Amino acid sequence: MTDTPGTPVDSSAAHPSAAMISTADSMRFLLVTGMSGAGKSTALKALEDMGYEAVDNLPLSLLPALIAPHESAVDLPRRPLAIGIDIRTRDFGVDKLLGVLDGVIDNAGFDTQLIFLDCEDEILRRRYTETRRRHPLAADRPVVDGIAHERRLLLKLRDRSDIVIDTTGLALNDLRQLLRGHFSLEVEDSFAVSVMSFSYRRGVPREADLVFDVRFLANPHYVPDLQPLTGLDPAVAAYVSADEDFEQFFASLKALLAPLFPRFRREGKAYLTIAIGCTGGQHRSVYVADRLTSWLTEQGEQASVAHRELQDSAAT
Repeated sequence: MTDTPGTPVDSSAAHPSAAMISTADSMRFLLVTGMSGAGKSTALKALEDMGYEAVDNLPLSLLPALIAPHESAVDLPRRPLAIGIDIRTRDFGVDKLLGVLDGVIDNAGFDTQLIFLDCEDEILRRRYTETRRRHPLAADRPVVDGIAHERRLLLKLRDRSDIVIDTTGLALNDLRQLLRGHFSLEVEDSFAVSVMSFSYRRGVPREADLVFDVRFLANPHYVPDLQPLTGLDPAVAAYVSADEDFEQFFASLKALLAPLFPRFRREGKAYLTIAIGCTGGQHRSVYVADRLTSWLTEQGEQASVAHRELQDSAAT
């Protein structure tokens, strides 16, 4: 993610209407925390655009009162809550926060989830350096010291989290899409599948739930006429699909995935990311990701596809 600590998100998304929010979601409670500079403010803004009532840096002592129902508003619909709390929060303490969280979980009226935003230390350091801001735990010390101290303090909180989102390589739109996939209030978005192609040279996508390696397939990169093309071109698609092992592989992939989706739904999972990787992220992974997305759509799944390396090439 390329934002800096505290950077607001420019989002034109309208708040969902009351008709788009299910009864169950009206009692949803999201506690958003994580490393300073990892994008908590950005995440809260995205959740607010989705229809949540977002509150940042609420003192822990006030949290029980905020989530308690008010007698004067018994008959009014309650908006789902997204509350941001981190080390800058007044009276913050990991054990104290977990104690408050346990109290909320014990309240059967809430669907409670703890979201932890993380990021690589070097990226956090760069964000603070570029914005010339001081880390909350490093007022008179190097930023890296504050980051290391905070990571030690929050280890127990990270381990307790229901979902950890690593924003190291996420663009703002990617973060919003992840949050929308997991926490959308729109009933029709109950389960969504995101398929992406990537290059192993640049690393496996951190947000991936399932990863498949297609580097065993014949590589169009070594065919002069195909090298400048991508997996979106018919000539490359024909070359990859002609590999003697492709059809068996793709049939096995479909057989593996098909029984998983009903199980994911029963477990309440709302969003699944499938990553398909090859060496350069230009040919084989692109074709397989596109074909897999087409098959998922044919099966009635809400599926979308993104090609990480092609998007980066277009941006440059």
